[in-house]
Amino acid sequence: MKSLLRSTVLLAVATGIAASPVQAGAATTHQPSREGSQSVRVDQLKPVRESARTEAVEFFWYDCGHSQQLEQPLQAWAEKHRSDVNLRRVPAIWPGSPEERTQRGHARLYYTLERLGLVERLQTSAFRAVHTDDKDLTTEDTTTDWAVRQGVDERTFRDAYRSDDVRRAVDDAAAMFVQNKINELPTVIVQGEERTTPTRAGGVSAMPDALDRLVEQDQQRHPRG
Repeated sequence: MKSLLRSTVLLAVATGIAASPVQAGAATTHQPSREGSQSVRVDQLKPVRESARTEAVEFFWYDCGHSQQLEQPLQAWAEKHRSDVNLRRVPAIWPGSPEERTQRGHARLYYTLERLGLVERLQTSAFRAVHTDDKDLTTEDTTTDWAVRQGVDERTFRDAYRSDDVRRAVDDAAAMFVQNKINELPTVIVQGEERTTPTRAGGVSAMPDALDRLVEQDQQRHPRG
């Protein structure tokens, strides 16, 4: 059965985020919007990593069609802003949802790739494996088999996949999803202050332009040396 997020976003009742499904790519935000705005201000600012650059945090899921559509434009956007923006990806996990096991499996894959420095090389391939090839990338064995086919050493991959660092990162991702009240994928939060989504920006293709404006606003508010 295809993942429900391809047509529906399920929010976990236990986290207090929402009690009913909302349409993927058409979800409303939790914060009041400004007329005509392509972003919405975060109601409770979250800490960001100390850096001379602006931080952009993307919440995504390998099984989300809109996340897949954003991947290559987001890579191009990050390359354009390599000198002034730090892009940080966080795999989405809804604690208590029917999809949590799948989401945790995908998150474990992502953080394994991150630990091995392979995100830029294999992120697009991971999306393709899930969406085009219908691969199960939720267990150690199936994910390792896929990674080996991408030219990754099996032992190196398994060691990273089993590491405490990866396990902790997965747990932290679930907590961040709840703390940031994510209700649409992909969501990108700039410097812990403003967020944009396909609905807010006017479609996935419009998100890079919306992010340009958010970065410019942040850098005007907080000049960095």
